[in-house]
Amino acid sequence: MDLFGSTPSEHRRIIRPLAERMRPKSLDEFVGQEHLLGPGKLLRGMVEAGKIHSLILWGPPGSGKTTLARILASAAGATCVQFSAVTSGVKDLKKVIQEAEELHRLGKPTVLFVDEIHHFNKAQQDNFLPHVERGTLILIGATTENPSFEVISPLLSRCQVLVLNTLSAEDVGTIVDRALQDSQRGLGAWKLNVSAEAREFIIQQSQGDCRVALNALETAAVLAREDAAHKSIELNHVQEALQRKPLQYDKAGEEHYNVISAFIKSLRGSDPDAALYWLMRMIEAGEDPLFIARRMIIFASEDIGNADPQALQVAVAAKDAVHFVGLPEGRIPLAQATTYLATAPKSNASYKAMLAAAKDVEDKGALPVPLHLRNAPTPLMEKLGYGKDYKYAHNFPDHVVEQEHLPKELSGRKYYSPLESGYEKQIQDRLKSWGEKKQRP
Repeated sequence: MDLFGSTPSEHRRIIRPLAERMRPKSLDEFVGQEHLLGPGKLLRGMVEAGKIHSLILWGPPGSGKTTLARILASAAGATCVQFSAVTSGVKDLKKVIQEAEELHRLGKPTVLFVDEIHHFNKAQQDNFLPHVERGTLILIGATTENPSFEVISPLLSRCQVLVLNTLSAEDVGTIVDRALQDSQRGLGAWKLNVSAEAREFIIQQSQGDCRVALNALETAAVLAREDAAHKSIELNHVQEALQRKPLQYDKAGEEHYNVISAFIKSLRGSDPDAALYWLMRMIEAGEDPLFIARRMIIFASEDIGNADPQALQVAVAAKDAVHFVGLPEGRIPLAQATTYLATAPKSNASYKAMLAAAKDVEDKGALPVPLHLRNAPTPLMEKLGYGKDYKYAHNFPDHVVEQEHLPKELSGRKYYSPLESGYEKQIQDRLKSWGEKKQRP
């Protein structure tokens, strides 16, 4: 029996991956990104007007960047050329540009969709500029990296940057359901149901990537058809497809907050073993590793602070590392950072100082800056007393001088009181020494 009971020609069409078959062909089929595609929003307006301009689409994998590029090109009646920065080079680009120039002379637009545009170096990106400028090409670049760092400024100035969000669990669920029901492009001809547990597991493990969800669904559906004991896709089929076992962990529910709380409290309690356990509980349950990294960065400042200033650098480096390499290898830098933060000396003095300063700002409002602390870039401002009697610290011994730096209403206020923990003991001693020097006649 042919796949889906189809003819040979249909078979050739259907053997394409489910994620490719289910790719939306219009905005009506597109799921998610309502901030760009809802009524009155930018991209919907472009599609309805049939006129587009150069864009950079920045978003996570499986959020719809390629699909949007194709829909936009189709709406504008343009030839869409897909170009990969990973597998193609400048020679290939020149050929595309030559063909685009010929179409341009005929009044036909060309959309050049450059996937993973951040893989082009700055010199290679320069090749796009004149053609985008002249309108020979409408460039749509897709990237998972921050374009502020990865795309050259002249190109950014000629393209509008649009941020795509990770698909929500509801969005992924809609996509899964649609694939199960669609008899033409999806799995509808197999007439399979999916259990609630299996559906939830697919959504959880996909982490907002619809391609991952559809690939898992397709493999699980094949396994379910071969399993005579079931007429639906069950949890064990999805587990086998993903080679993952579920843990009791609801990313949107109480257990999510319970486990992250246990993780942070283990770090605060200087217990590296417990912290590692809770870390792996989250990772194995499918938690977003960047969520964990963000909480570690906050912890490094709030609970370690200046007791070990390097802790913040370690946490940020772990975030960058896991974002760069992904999972499963990203577990390694996360584990390293976890053990570092757990065993670092602790101090919340900076955090408490921040709260105390914020309280004064809230209570007393925008107090005027003392005149001697203001710059005087014009003669009028100098005449008004701006900068008068300011003492330049570098002109004094040890770069320390007695001088008020707060508004007079807060004169003498102390927010930061370093503890005798780790490096903060040195800060404490330094502040004490400075205070003594300022008091000397």
